[in-house]
Amino acid sequence: MNEYNFFYGLFAGTSLFVQLIVAALLIISLWIVFQKANKPGWAAIIPIYNLIVYLEIVKKPLWWIFLMIIPVVNIVITIIITHQLSLSFGKGAGFTIGLLFLPFIFYPILAFGDAKYQELNYNSKNENI
Repeated sequence: MNEYNFFYGLFAGTSLFVQLIVAALLIISLWIVFQKANKPGWAAIIPIYNLIVYLEIVKKPLWWIFLMIIPVVNIVITIIITHQLSLSFGKGAGFTIGLLFLPFIFYPILAFGDAKYQELNYNSKNENI
């Protein structure tokens, strides 16, 4: 019985530590991404305000926040704005897939890499949505 409690505690403590490291990495990465887009980096840690800033970066209207409340629609909206973020930094659809499925790898690449923020031009042919 004591061995079970020991290993359970060891696993729980280790997984909590790993989760905290990943969360800190994502917060720091999003902070730097916001700064690269000439937005305040501290906005990354404010819950609703970070969505507002994210939408400003990808040039989408603020009323899209309400679309993120609707189940299933929020998944589509998240994919769209993540793709727009990739396009804003000169990346493509493959990078969008990486941001969606492996954010703890691709957001640091976006933050610490050489990607530069470019405001999207809605008249460009890369703009599909």
